[in-house]
Amino acid sequence: MNSFFSKKNIHGAQEWHDELGAALKRCDWFLLVLSPDAIHSTWVKRELIYALQEQRFEERILPVLYKTCDAHKLSWTLPGLQRIDFRRNFHQACHELFALWGLDYKF
Repeated sequence: MNSFFSKKNIHGAQEWHDELGAALKRCDWFLLVLSPDAIHSTWVKRELIYALQEQRFEERILPVLYKTCDAHKLSWTLPGLQRIDFRRNFHQACHELFALWGLDYKF
């Protein structure tokens, strides 16, 4: 399973937007971390639009609720997607996430 996390993978002098696009092309899933900051981020919206347009992400876009927010403000499509809530029980949410990917999570 391919993943990408920008703070570790993009360095200062790189063309970060091209690097981000290349990373999105390598990913198997699109995990969307929902928070008030994410809802107001132009780049999060762009990344979500990209994922929604890619056939390979069909049934592979996974919103995870990190902090309470109004996901409708980011996209009208989000309420229809399965969501995992990390706000109350972190370990249970990890268990749900890993189970979705066919992996074990022990806590």
